[in-house]
Amino acid sequence: MRKKIVAGNWKMNNDLSETEILLRELKNKIIPDAVSVMVAPTFVNLQTAVQLLEGTEIGVAAQNMYFEEKGAFTGEVSMSMLKGIGVDTVILGHSERRSIFGETNTIIAKKVQAAVNNEMTVIFCFGEELKDRQSGSHFEVVKEQLDTGVFTLFEPAWKNVILAYEPVWAIGTGVTASPEQAQEMHGFIRKAIAERYTNELAENVSILYGGSVKPNNAKEIFNQPDVDGGLIGGAALNADDFMAIVNAF
Repeated sequence: MRKKIVAGNWKMNNDLSETEILLRELKNKIIPDAVSVMVAPTFVNLQTAVQLLEGTEIGVAAQNMYFEEKGAFTGEVSMSMLKGIGVDTVILGHSERRSIFGETNTIIAKKVQAAVNNEMTVIFCFGEELKDRQSGSHFEVVKEQLDTGVFTLFEPAWKNVILAYEPVWAIGTGVTASPEQAQEMHGFIRKAIAERYTNELAENVSILYGGSVKPNNAKEIFNQPDVDGGLIGGAALNADDFMAIVNAF
């Protein structure tokens, strides 16, 4: 049975004191047994998050990592550095890493491979831009990102992979894909996994939706048969809003 997952990507928000306040608010919330919840603060606050959330049902993820273990890579963070502070989940391929920082499918694929080789769980992000949706090429764009990013993995590695479909035109814009649009793409993704691997694997991979998910639309989106949760941006910065989404299943 697929896991229901809600992950909060805090992006470049919240200094140390703000992080501590939000984490303490989340610690006081009741996490539903059937939902896996995690948060992804900035690198500098990851260890604080791990320490404050110890003994809770809330996991901690990193927003990025590099594919090399060590070396002259100024500003980068390795897998062992993350695992050394108790972080074993990482978000890779986010559209902001692709568009702002120039990460290519090839670079992202190297990161994914390095992470799974080191037994880290990957939340692999992908999705089309508005021009792709308008031109009708959105399925092809998503399939290419899957082909290069995760379809090169051997099937056993998928135990460490969570997919996150994020239409770029719906991230931080206030525009959300309709539940029907989300289901259509999630169904396409699951079918593509079955064609590349097996039906059993396709039915067991959690596919999250990300793109302006809020308390007022989460339930309708999460009710779609192939949507297994969400990768949440802005709404994750408010404890009440985030928990309303967590409880939307």
